[in-house]
Amino acid sequence: MQPAIKNPGRGNPTQDNSGIVFSVFITVLTPNDMNRKQLATTTISIHASPSSVWKALVEPELVKKYFHGTEMRSDFEIGSPITFEGVWQGQHYVDKGEILRISPERELSYSFWSPLSGTEDFEDNYTHVTFHLSDYHEHTTLVVTQDNLEDDEAVVKAEGNWLNVLHDLKRVVEEERLHVL
Repeated sequence: MQPAIKNPGRGNPTQDNSGIVFSVFITVLTPNDMNRKQLATTTISIHASPSSVWKALVEPELVKKYFHGTEMRSDFEIGSPITFEGVWQGQHYVDKGEILRISPERELSYSFWSPLSGTEDFEDNYTHVTFHLSDYHEHTTLVVTQDNLEDDEAVVKAEGNWLNVLHDLKRVVEEERLHVL
C-alpha cells in the first residue's frame, strides 16, 4: 500500500493574491497511520521567532505557564518518554507518551495517553500530538494536530482545548519577547 499524502506542500508561508498569509505542510501517512481515526487541527500565528516558540514547547517552566499548570518532563530524544503531571478539575493526573519525531524549531511529535481519557493504557488508545512551526516575517505559524480521536465530538473538544492552550502559549511567548526588547 502506498503512503497517502495529507496537507500537500511544505515550506515557508506564502501570501496569495487576496493578501491572506498561509502555510502548507506535508505529512506522509504510512499504512499504520491511516488507522488513526479522526484528526483535530489548530493553528495560531505568534509574533515571535521559531526559536522562541520552540523554547516554549520544550522548556518545562514555560510549558507550566500556558498548559494548565502541568509539570512536563522529557529529554526530547526520539523514543524517550514525555510526561505531563498536574491537577485537572480537582483530579491528579500523570499523562504520558513517547517522543516520535523532533526537528528543533520545525517539528515536535509525541504519542499521548491520559488516565483522564477514561480509556485503558493500551497502544491503540494513544493519540499522536504534532507541532509544526514555520517562520514568516517575524511571525511563527504554529500548527498542532492530534489524531486517533473517536468522533466529531472528540475532535471539537480537542480543537477547543488546543485553541485555549495556543492562545495562552502566544501570550507567554509574546510577553517574553517584550521583556527582551
